[in-house]
Amino acid sequence: MAPAIVPPYLLARIAAVQDPGWERAAQAARSTLATPREYRPERSRLRLSIEEPGTLVVEATPAPDREISDAQRTESLPGVRVRGEDDQPIGDAAVDEAFDGLGATFELLWDAFGRNSLDGSGGPLLATVHYGRDYDNAFWNGERMVFGDGDGEVFRGFTGSLTVIAHELAHGVIEDEGGLLYEGQSGALNESVADVFGVLAEQHHLGQSVEEATWLIGEGIFTDAVEGTALRSLAAPGTAYDDDVLGKDPQPGHMEDYVQTRDDNGGVHINSGIPNRAFHLTAMALGGRAWERAGLIWYRTITSGTLSSTADFAAFARATLAAAAAEYGEESEEVDAVLAGWTGVGVLQDEEQAAITR
Repeated sequence: MAPAIVPPYLLARIAAVQDPGWERAAQAARSTLATPREYRPERSRLRLSIEEPGTLVVEATPAPDREISDAQRTESLPGVRVRGEDDQPIGDAAVDEAFDGLGATFELLWDAFGRNSLDGSGGPLLATVHYGRDYDNAFWNGERMVFGDGDGEVFRGFTGSLTVIAHELAHGVIEDEGGLLYEGQSGALNESVADVFGVLAEQHHLGQSVEEATWLIGEGIFTDAVEGTALRSLAAPGTAYDDDVLGKDPQPGHMEDYVQTRDDNGGVHINSGIPNRAFHLTAMALGGRAWERAGLIWYRTITSGTLSSTADFAAFARATLAAAAAEYGEESEEVDAVLAGWTGVGVLQDEEQAAITR
């Protein structure tokens, strides 16, 4: 099933509510849980170009190739095309927000990492809005972004959050680079890397330093009826919401609190809080703008070609240390910051550094 931004355990809590005042939200959650999300991974295609001798080649900065479709409250994809790359805003907030969010994610990938779109080869960025009726989620189906409008009682429309858009698009980058198996610790890493790209896209778009950033995923998608600020917090996992209906954010921020569960593909949305906090600790130790060093190290890790699709937290941590050493040197402050991040959440021990970077 395609990865989605709202975890199933949260929807299940809403679906079980018996309060008549939450009837629409409960029904929307049940409907969202029952709607299948078919995953259609689309591998990037090899593109060949032949230059004639003596031909002048003009190099230009890559630009996104965006296309937004409208499902018109059905569950049929892709929907009706309503806006393309050269079209003006159409006045539909969901369409125009999705268009801008795809563009901001593209800008992060190119400006920070030199990556031309999700596949690295300028592939199109596709999205569908107004999916289903009161659909309480947004997901990446392997080909495009899909956004529900929310039920209006618990969730607002999902296009209003750049972190949601960039998170789901990041699943496309992860998949293109070989993927992380979507279960257990590798699945939690899959979710965490997507969260990292989510906050980086927002910080890059706003020009924020690590101190200025909120480090929240999905800020603003809850209505005022919910006691919570966002779906997840990278800075303080477990604090994003605490609500009578939704319950308390269950994410741990340390291996001591790791959640053993068969639900949610082995806790992929829950235990991602641990590597999320490791990234936050790394970025805060380095200071400045998170995409410039901490983000680059995480990007180099997932694009190195050496990361196993079944990597656990410790394997991923060692891979980030190796990436930091290769990029900045074995004795660099970047290596020290990465190690501090992973030791800070109990994944690695201090003595790991010498064994990894020597």
